[in-house]
Amino acid sequence: MAFKVLISDSLSKEAVDILAREKELKVDVNTKLTPEELKRIIKDYDALVVRSGTKVTKDVIDQADKLKIIGRAGVGLDNVDVESASKKGIIVVNTPGGNTISTAEHTFSLMLALSRNIPQADLSTKKGEWERKKFMGVELYGKTLGIVGLGRIGAEVAKRALSFEMRILAYDPYLSNEKAKELGVELVDMKTLLKESDYITVHTPLTDDTKHIISDKEFNLMKKGVRIINCARGGIIDEDALVKAITSGRVTGAALDVYENEPPKDSKLLKMERIVLTPHLGASTEEAQVNVAIDIANTVRDALLNCGIRNAVNVPCVEPETLKVIEPYLKLSESIGSIHSQLVDGHIKRVRVRYIGDILKYNLSPFTVSLMKGMLTPILQETVNFVNALVIAKERGINIIEMKTAEVQDFASLIWVEVETDRVKNSIMGTLFTKVDPRIVKINEFYVDCVPEGYMLVIFNKDVPGIIGAIGTILGKNKINIAGMSFGRVELGGKAITVLNVDSDVPKKVLDEIKTAKDIQEVKLVKL
Repeated sequence: MAFKVLISDSLSKEAVDILAREKELKVDVNTKLTPEELKRIIKDYDALVVRSGTKVTKDVIDQADKLKIIGRAGVGLDNVDVESASKKGIIVVNTPGGNTISTAEHTFSLMLALSRNIPQADLSTKKGEWERKKFMGVELYGKTLGIVGLGRIGAEVAKRALSFEMRILAYDPYLSNEKAKELGVELVDMKTLLKESDYITVHTPLTDDTKHIISDKEFNLMKKGVRIINCARGGIIDEDALVKAITSGRVTGAALDVYENEPPKDSKLLKMERIVLTPHLGASTEEAQVNVAIDIANTVRDALLNCGIRNAVNVPCVEPETLKVIEPYLKLSESIGSIHSQLVDGHIKRVRVRYIGDILKYNLSPFTVSLMKGMLTPILQETVNFVNALVIAKERGINIIEMKTAEVQDFASLIWVEVETDRVKNSIMGTLFTKVDPRIVKINEFYVDCVPEGYMLVIFNKDVPGIIGAIGTILGKNKINIAGMSFGRVELGGKAITVLNVDSDVPKKVLDEIKTAKDIQEVKLVKL
């Protein structure tokens, strides 16, 4: 019996043919489905292939009784409810590398257009004008380019900037100094990048940490005359702050391909002469569209025909029977990686993972992959998955050391992960309770007992009376409910840790209030 594949967004003919030529696959292409129509027919399909147009919501997934895989031709997964798919055992795959070159080239196109006033000069010339002085430009040669986020796209931008003999500064907490030197860039902190750059381009996913990473405060740090480029995600740059910075003369101009609201119909950006705007064209090249379509077609075909799983964002590539057995350890290792990533400061240089006790009876490779996926996801989001996590870590110069010991310590089985950066060294231990429930049992020198899920407040404080009451009062006043708590200390009256599971997100103003409370040393919010 053939597997049924539904393609609900436009794919290239080459991609459709890859699926259609297989005898075991029956392919339907229907790109005009309403959400209700998709919900009604999805129960008949084994695979769904989409771009960004189709919204694969929880309601759709709930009706997908046969669905085995969802393929997204592209990187972003904003239109796919990955959590609902995972709960139903549906594999979600994407194509993280298909638009790398096209986006890097578009970034450089905008940088050049901004520098030489090309859109404005084109419009003027077509009106019959000849205003050479008005459109005097600047050279890239010898200028300093600041790149925020030196992943694959950022690295390709850096390569091209080197050919223009630009000085390149980069801010990326996941890149080692050694790897930066290999790429020919200077790794700096954000403040230095803002102060010294003539051009600034951003290449990070949009997360809670990167939303408005460039706003009023950052613009005020920049040198006068800086130029800004964004081909990554709308919302990374605060558009209202950008308008103010251009109006004041702090920023000479900007070039944007992405926006906080798309299309930006009522945006003040549309009325500003010194801004170059394009309608989200970063991946819009013939080559990129064909490449991602072919990649996703091959990936979906191979998964359905048991030829292997590539670029899965929600499952490691192991047999289904094995996955059921090791899944609690996978969740634990991914959680440890994510917690480390959100607690640590500085550029990660080395990750040392020790497997201790009963866990040694399993193949350990999926756990290390899961750990690194968890560690890289908070900053790289959907560009990292169970297939490419170790490759990305290597590309960024992160040294991973795996160790095993059968000697059981306080627990029958442990995953013990130490992360070393250029500033600190942190350690987290995790285990399973009743063989299925992940627990964090030690953070640095403090023994704790906390569930790694949802929102977690990790607070380093002095061990004095009243601390818990003060924290609880602040959270209660702001209507944030505590779901669980754990405490640890080295000695009476010394350093201590408080870990709270809370039922909702904690706004920055509340975190700041806790940070300024007496005897509080550091506060971190972890989101899992």
